[in-house]
Amino acid sequence: MIKTVLITGASRGIGAAAAKLFAANGYTVIINYLNSVEKALELAEETGGYAIKADVSDIVQTENMINEIIEKFGKIDVLVNNAGISVTGVFDMVPPGDVKKLFDINVFGTLNCTRSVLPHMIRRKYGKIINVASMWGETGASCEVHYSASKAAVIGFTKALAKETGPSGINVNCVSPGLIMTDMNSCYSADELDGIIEEIPLGRSGSPFDVAETILFLASEKSSFITGQTIGVNGGMIV
Repeated sequence: MIKTVLITGASRGIGAAAAKLFAANGYTVIINYLNSVEKALELAEETGGYAIKADVSDIVQTENMINEIIEKFGKIDVLVNNAGISVTGVFDMVPPGDVKKLFDINVFGTLNCTRSVLPHMIRRKYGKIINVASMWGETGASCEVHYSASKAAVIGFTKALAKETGPSGINVNCVSPGLIMTDMNSCYSADELDGIIEEIPLGRSGSPFDVAETILFLASEKSSFITGQTIGVNGGMIV
């Protein structure tokens, strides 16, 4: 039976790579987006998937999105909570509005989507939930304090939910990317990127597909006895 995967923030970067990889492996792919409508529609056409607009930080929009997907496809086997933004700057200089938006998307977006999908998974006694965090959520980063805190919350959420939903046949895991070359790293200069790469034992930055491969593994039955884990995809920078 063909499985259905919902990937939030899937119009670009890691989300887009995951959408392409899941499609290539026979999944029906649901591409959530908010602003990048053209990219989402192009990706849906390329993957044979379905693009759907929703602001994951809004619980009403999230519930409407999940209900539409269930009505159209009957189920959601895999949820990839990928939607996220970054905020950089000295801690006490970041505007409170930017901090709120960061947590609304990175943390509450993950909680909202999971809350809306979970009853359907529990009813079927099956589901795979994969959250996308960051190595900074594991170790912290100067001038990315708020971002680090938001991703640390995602990691803690993953561990706790895995314990709660394990008896219902649901696996909950987390992927923690390192330096991955996406638009999110546009805040770094070339020299800053070179400095980070010098600290990576494998000597290079990662690609979105490096992360997508790990997400696909966690969605597969190959990972059926793995839950509550945070898997680093960082080239050895965090060990």
